[in-house]
Amino acid sequence: MIVMGDFNAKVGDERVEDVVGPSGIGTVNERGSRLCEWCQVNDFTITNTWFQNHPRRQWTWKSPGDRGRNKIDYILIQKRFRNAIKTSKSLPGADCDSDHIPVMCKFQTDNT
Repeated sequence: MIVMGDFNAKVGDERVEDVVGPSGIGTVNERGSRLCEWCQVNDFTITNTWFQNHPRRQWTWKSPGDRGRNKIDYILIQKRFRNAIKTSKSLPGADCDSDHIPVMCKFQTDNT
């Protein structure tokens, strides 16, 4: 199971067990705490916090007028499939007419 979306949650830049990796942005907010708790209870990990990417591939939302940038959109995957994830990042060059930046995740499935 994969869960993707705009959670309006900041999970911060500090590792939280095997839920949040060291490549988040900023400090955790209340929604971020709740998302982390949900992931812990349901055995999910937040993929786009585990990969060190160029700073422009980290943030997923920019405020009107480009006054601030945050990572609030995530791809969550069950922890047991975490090793299948090869990369997870935002795609800032995509033209999607939104203040949100698309997030992509590459994973490898077993062909047996």
